[in-house]
Amino acid sequence: MALARNRRRERTVDYWPGFVDALSTLLISIMFLLTVFVVGQFILSREITGRDEVLNRLNSQINELTQLLALEKGSNQDLQDSVANLQASLATAEGDRSRLQALLNAGSGGQDAAQKRIGAMTQELDEQKQVSERALSQVELLNQQIAALRSQIAAVEAALQASEEKDRVSQTKIADLGSRLNVALAARVQELNRYRSDFFGRLREILSDRENIRIVGDRFVFQSEVLFPSGGADLNPDGQTEMAKLAAALLDLAKEIPPEINWVLRVDGHTDNVPLAGTGRYRDNWELSSERAISVVKFLIGKGVPADRLVAAGFGEFQPIAPGDTPDARATNRRIELKLTEK
Repeated sequence: MALARNRRRERTVDYWPGFVDALSTLLISIMFLLTVFVVGQFILSREITGRDEVLNRLNSQINELTQLLALEKGSNQDLQDSVANLQASLATAEGDRSRLQALLNAGSGGQDAAQKRIGAMTQELDEQKQVSERALSQVELLNQQIAALRSQIAAVEAALQASEEKDRVSQTKIADLGSRLNVALAARVQELNRYRSDFFGRLREILSDRENIRIVGDRFVFQSEVLFPSGGADLNPDGQTEMAKLAAALLDLAKEIPPEINWVLRVDGHTDNVPLAGTGRYRDNWELSSERAISVVKFLIGKGVPADRLVAAGFGEFQPIAPGDTPDARATNRRIELKLTEK
């Protein structure tokens, strides 16, 4: 017996520094990955926000240019109408001049009056030509301005399309990053489930001779009578023996779990629905269930299980697994549940 104890101590001394180093490396790696992910999300969010602002500005410029183009088109149409009216007037004047010239040549009417009328109409015709030339110059200038506006609109539309393409690429990158993270998390969960099955299998082999220890779903359930005296939270000798077996199985499993899996063993305390008198050490079932879970956790820590791999929780009488107030139902509800899960 002494030789076995010495060997057990030697194994504890040899494995502890390596186990601490592995845990430190795991925590640093997880913090690094989380930092990279948060920084990436922040940078992508800022980039997308900036591009949305650029898109809004470009849309505003397009609206303004469109309005200017509409106004220029209206002015151009008005000038074209004026030119058409002037040309019609010019044609009428030329017709009148031709008729007067014909009358003059034929010798009918007063020659002086005809000459004056011809001079006046010639002057009016010259003025109309000058007005028509100015109008044509304005139309040409407006056409040049319209062409320039169309070029600007084309450049703005090209910039808008380029910005939309960059935004689409950014959204694709974000979706791809999220999918990869989901795949990684799913792989971690599956791997933890495999180790949970190994852990339960080992506990079945170690504790197979106890009828009041069983598996319910994904939890290993100890009846309180196995571990604690009635109304107490200090482990009895039988409970210490069972918890020592549990600690040995947990330490063996911890050597096989990869350091990147952030696992914990959750210890849940439950009581029956019989209220406490309130005059003893514990005022109610909340305190009793919590103290029993903490007592198990402290015992496991004393056996070498790392404290950061253990969680204690008390649920009082509010999570029963057997309905009713019969003695058998209450005995079933007085229990300690163990669950291997991820932080």
